Amino acid sequence: MLTPLRWHDGALEMLDQRILPTRVEWIRYTSAAGVAEGIREMVVRGAPAIGIAAAYGMAIAAQNGEDLVEADKVLRASRPTAVNLFWALDKIQALESGDAALILATAKEIEQDDLEMNLSIGRHGAELIPQGANILTICNTGALATAGHGTALGVIRSAHAEGKGIHVWSCETRPRQQGLRLTAFELVHDKIPFHSISDGMAASLMRAGKVDFVIAGADRIAANGDTANKIGTYMLAVLAKHHGIPFAIAAPSSTFDPTLANGDLIPIEERTGTEITHIEGVQVAPDNCPVFNPGFDVTPGELISYIITEKGVFKPPYSFR
Repeated sequence: MLTPLRWHDGALEMLDQRILPTRVEWIRYTSAAGVAEGIREMVVRGAPAIGIAAAYGMAIAAQNGEDLVEADKVLRASRPTAVNLFWALDKIQALESGDAALILATAKEIEQDDLEMNLSIGRHGAELIPQGANILTICNTGALATAGHGTALGVIRSAHAEGKGIHVWSCETRPRQQGLRLTAFELVHDKIPFHSISDGMAASLMRAGKVDFVIAGADRIAANGDTANKIGTYMLAVLAKHHGIPFAIAAPSSTFDPTLANGDLIPIEERTGTEITHIEGVQVAPDNCPVFNPGFDVTPGELISYIITEKGVFKPPYSFR
């Protein structure tokens, strides 16, 4: 099974997703600050995986005798949008213990629980997928973004395993191309039929009747169902609504944030402009080109046909308080 993280000999190792699929390398982290850097620099990415990594970061801090309050602070500051990061750190904080063995056991439990939630999400979501469906997805929401199996891509995996004869349209997901680099990598690995497409191709495919279902993941879901996910997700939801195509979000319950009434309150991370002006380190824009680069957008709950969790399938109107 593909996995983005592994605990080995008292350290956390991250599969460097910045260089996939052409190179497979693991980076070893031995401090909470190092784990925070790995999260911030997107060595690991995907809301559930970020949360798991943060929990292991606290285990390393306890093991090293680091100041746990400071370690928690550093990890919380690594990325702002994915609520799983804060959820996992809250679980560690709730232990009210600096015992390294207990914190490590809790981190491992968070990882195992996430895998089980993903498998349940896959089972529930596969029931919604028609036989022979063409499914469109964005970003990477698979094993590389979670403890294994995946959320939105986990639903696709489960539908494929059930013999539903599906085909996937995988948006490349500019600017970091997680769909082209990572989702395609996973689909090839599992031998699931697919084609990668540019993000701007989605509308024409829908108009041509070549999309039957759209599914995405989530980094944070507000109390009313408004959902933050990779930039470009909102566009797909609007297009799906216009063309009468079901649009689903797949996420574990750890992604829900009932403290936020709606999506306007979700903090949206703005990334460095070089993600747009450069591709694989090669400059493609003029010098001094001004750039606006939010990493996420918010899809209103009323555009979401289903929110698929490990607890089942929810339909609008949503209320998760």
